[in-house]
Amino acid sequence: MKIVTDSAADLLPEEMGELGITVVPLLIQFPDGEVRSEDISADAFYDRLQAMVPEIPTTAMPSPGQLAEIYARVTADGESTISLHISSGLSGTIEAARLGAEQSGADITLVDTMTLSGGQRFQVLAAALAARAGQSKEAILKLLDRVRAATEVIYTLETLEYLARGGRIGRVQALAGSLLKLKPVIKVDKTDGRYSTVGKGRTMRRAMGQIADYLVEIYGPETPLWLSVMHGQIAKQADLLAQLLQERLRVARLEILRISPVLGVHTGPGIVGVTALPMALMEGLG
Repeated sequence: MKIVTDSAADLLPEEMGELGITVVPLLIQFPDGEVRSEDISADAFYDRLQAMVPEIPTTAMPSPGQLAEIYARVTADGESTISLHISSGLSGTIEAARLGAEQSGADITLVDTMTLSGGQRFQVLAAALAARAGQSKEAILKLLDRVRAATEVIYTLETLEYLARGGRIGRVQALAGSLLKLKPVIKVDKTDGRYSTVGKGRTMRRAMGQIADYLVEIYGPETPLWLSVMHGQIAKQADLLAQLLQERLRVARLEILRISPVLGVHTGPGIVGVTALPMALMEGLG
């Protein structure tokens, strides 16, 4: 069983290599040309992004033809493939993947993760670990349903400017947030894979407190959790959020990671948040 995803999954290079995951690149389109998200460091990207304001680059998904070529290559030995992609509520990548799978004629099972970043990463890791353990496609798909239902992706932003400029604002109230200088607390809604507002804080610290409150409400203080704290270019805030979560929740595993540049186009550097998953769902997968 082969596993394919896209670069919105924020996988670590060692995870891709160890688990043999194929990552389809998403593209950042600057005025002077496009760059694969994997080919620019987070700091170089955010420095360039801030120098462009008020303009921002755009992003582009792979074409069905590019996906068809990838699918043909990964299935050349006859293995079936599960291809997991960024939420259809935020991107058209899954539709391009569907067309690419049809063109390739290969045995491709598509999964709309209904999320992105750390949430997508957890699903991809679960699929890859289960495949390595020899689980059937049907068992892997059932596992993915459980992981998707149990995962929370929630974050706050120093400004909504980038989401608004990039047209990704969804149900988030940009105008009120900008007028009142509030820091929005935003989650990825699992019912439609879009953004929705959980709350607002007058400072980043208060917004991060609301993130912790939300996760305590969802999981309680005793559920062992795998937490991935994610940020754009605000490491100090990420450290503070990690400390707060360790004080409020039962942490089985915690890491602090960077958000992919292709996602940072729509959030700017001032993003910090967390992806949470009950550790029990990943136990026994290797």
